[in-house]
Amino acid sequence: MKKLKIEIPSGANEIIHSLQNNGYEAFLVGGCVRDSILGRPIHDYDITTSATPDEMMKVFKDKRIIETGLQHGTITIVINGEGYEVTTYRIDGNYSDSRRPDSVTFTRSLEEDLKRRDFTINAMAYNDEAGLIDPFNGMEDIKYNKIRCVGRAEDRFSEDALRILRAIRFASQLGFVLEPDTDWNISKMYKNLENISIERINSEFCKIAASSDFCVQMVLYHEVFSLFIPEIKDMFGFQQNNPYHMYDVWNHTVHAIEYCESDDLVTRLTVFFHDIGKPHCYQDGEDGIRHFKGHGRVGADMTDKIMKRLRFDNDTREKVVELVYYHDATFEVGKKYIKRWLNKIGEEQFRRLLNVRRADIKAQADINQETRLQKIDNIGYILQEVLQDDECFSLKDLAVNGKDLITIGYKPGKEIGEVLNNLLDSVISGEYINEKEKLLEYIKKPVLTTARNSMGCDENWYNSYFAIKETFSIEEINSMSDKEVENLVRLGDSMSEAFY
Repeated sequence: MKKLKIEIPSGANEIIHSLQNNGYEAFLVGGCVRDSILGRPIHDYDITTSATPDEMMKVFKDKRIIETGLQHGTITIVINGEGYEVTTYRIDGNYSDSRRPDSVTFTRSLEEDLKRRDFTINAMAYNDEAGLIDPFNGMEDIKYNKIRCVGRAEDRFSEDALRILRAIRFASQLGFVLEPDTDWNISKMYKNLENISIERINSEFCKIAASSDFCVQMVLYHEVFSLFIPEIKDMFGFQQNNPYHMYDVWNHTVHAIEYCESDDLVTRLTVFFHDIGKPHCYQDGEDGIRHFKGHGRVGADMTDKIMKRLRFDNDTREKVVELVYYHDATFEVGKKYIKRWLNKIGEEQFRRLLNVRRADIKAQADINQETRLQKIDNIGYILQEVLQDDECFSLKDLAVNGKDLITIGYKPGKEIGEVLNNLLDSVISGEYINEKEKLLEYIKKPVLTTARNSMGCDENWYNSYFAIKETFSIEEINSMSDKEVENLVRLGDSMSEAFY
């Protein structure tokens, strides 16, 4: 068998060789070894060594050192601006809280260190001299696409219950399956996740949600997810009784995740939550057909509460909630409709909304499915045209602004915002052209309008005196006070006849 060769970055190589030259062992360990074997992108290169933290500090006294976790034997060594975590071989003590070891003991044995790790695929070490160190057959499990705990799965999950979610996450990211003992102990021990902080659970759940096989894990481990999102239990087996649907709410959601082409977390969380409101707002017609009017709003409210409980950041939560709210809105094909959506939620969110709708439709029954998908595609094509042509769909795109309105006589305040929004609406609808001169022409002489409104005059009365604007320049009118314009208007028919 050809000897495995892993490319080691220069900084990590320098650390390994420096430790070796001073009489210590040092290896790459964990995820970077696993991902190198799998040909996956590597984000962090972790190093394990027989040197204690004090011994490492002496070896690298001329380097910048960050004392990351001395009590656990970890320091970060900075080489050429890049930080590398280096941890002493250790043996973990008891895990009385099912989260972290009560104590750690440093050891000179690499195998003892690897023995404490969660899964065989993460319990491999490597350096150029020794090659791959694999005492628990991680390479074999990679070959057969298996997730297997190091030693007894019950022991590993008892030590840290978060490993239950980590097992599901690795299976989902790598397209692996959990071997029987690991799978069985998850079903038996998943409630130990109640001992884990919601922040740690959130981190793992997000990685699972963004992974390629999330739909598979939703089928296999829905009870695990329902432990921290109990609201999804109402979706299990909830029949939709609608010709547009062939699955219950939960299985529809599973298939929607399957058909979701985006790996964007906001999009995938939206698909996961999009129908969570259905069991709480359904109406059964006399014909037996079930309807779910308002489920987007109900689902959005539920999603907001769930994501707050799971400690999502505000930006992610607000974007997901917005998309859940709008996921079932009516879409029309046409530039003005698309520009209204862009004005309402922005380009990024609208693109996500189209992806959500596409996944939703694909997970429904075949009734007019091809036509409905083509409609989404057509909207996508028009969206591209709108963006490529730099068409106006927001106030920042409008050819006039508040300063322009003040220049022609508007007073700073609420009215300016209302006028600009009305102009934008008219531009989006195609009623007005987005050109500064034309837009100002539509709205100039605001003083006359103010005078008419303050006098309570009807449109016909106002038109009979509209000759004012034909006689005086815009500058002259705007230099008048409201009272002066009002007095001009009150001159009556004689003034009108004189003008015409």
